[in-house]
Amino acid sequence: MDLQIKHYENKLAFEMDPSDLFEAMNSGEKIVPLDARKAFGFEAEHIPLAINIPHREMNLETTQHLDKDILYVTYCDGIGCNASTKGALNMARLGFKVKELIGGIEWWKFDGYATEGTQVTAENGQKIQCAC
Repeated sequence: MDLQIKHYENKLAFEMDPSDLFEAMNSGEKIVPLDARKAFGFEAEHIPLAINIPHREMNLETTQHLDKDILYVTYCDGIGCNASTKGALNMARLGFKVKELIGGIEWWKFDGYATEGTQVTAENGQKIQCAC
């Protein structure tokens, strides 16, 4: 039983689902979605307020401007892509707090949340707004 509990605690320590990300962003937590795909994927469609650093380009130089007190939630296309996993590993190696978004942008949209970009497909989703 203890091993099973530890397994699920570890999963929650390293992964986040779209509803948890949406709630955290709306409640003002220090959290930033990080799109680990190439720039053309980010430009086409991304989670609002996300930043883009392709996992292949993550290094000390490309991340030096980032705040290490913020939790970064890496994502990619979805379960058929592992850019978010590679990005999370890179960010952790660089000393950042990081979690991986379960299901990527695909599950973000499936859950009804809005996206931004040049090829947005979920226009009527819930928007992230700051009331401050």
